[in-house]
Amino acid sequence: MIFADFLRNRRREQLSASDLAALEDSVWDVQKTRARQLIAHARQPIRMSTYLMEGFICRYMDDRNGLRQLVAVHVPGDFVDLHGYPLGRLDHDVATLGACKIALVPHERLDRLLIERPNLTKLLWFSTLLDAAMHREWIFRLGRLDAVARVAHFFCEIEAKLRAVGLSDGQHFAFPLTQADLGEACGMTSVHINRMLRELRERNLMQVQRNRVTISDLSALRRLSDYDPSYLFIEG
Repeated sequence: MIFADFLRNRRREQLSASDLAALEDSVWDVQKTRARQLIAHARQPIRMSTYLMEGFICRYMDDRNGLRQLVAVHVPGDFVDLHGYPLGRLDHDVATLGACKIALVPHERLDRLLIERPNLTKLLWFSTLLDAAMHREWIFRLGRLDAVARVAHFFCEIEAKLRAVGLSDGQHFAFPLTQADLGEACGMTSVHINRMLRELRERNLMQVQRNRVTISDLSALRRLSDYDPSYLFIEG
């Protein structure tokens, strides 16, 4: 099943079997991508929306000097650019962070779904509103938390999203992002990120090693980062 993780532990029980079947039928193609592959360009017309089945994808913007700022990191179960459907184009680029598996849904097929299936329409809308909630939290994180808390908060979010789709046990999960990627998500240089990761390791809270995260004390990591998961709308 392509959409096995869509809204998993997030109102998935509201997705009827017929709605799910219609969503599956809307897929035009399933593709495997390489790491660091650009899959949607800013300011260019977009005619399909991308659903992430496996891997990590980021949304990002470049400044006038070509320096990148990540504005979102997506995990399996996410509709990465569903907001491109009503907008017609994106104001940012979308790229893979590691090797990924994606499903492509043409917008003309979304047209039919939205006309014929109001309940599914509401849940797709809910999916885009989750993105907006996470954007607000990222603004809070960058604007109000100190450096080590920013990094801790980022990992708390990623862990919660992965656990919702069965890819974290609360302590361990795969993590293909580099220190440069982390810096671009948290507004720091790679050198600064290295120091913050060392501090978290020395506090016996977590460590990143060989593309894998090990969290030793999730409760303490949450306290350090003033992390409140309610904005993710994860049930249970």
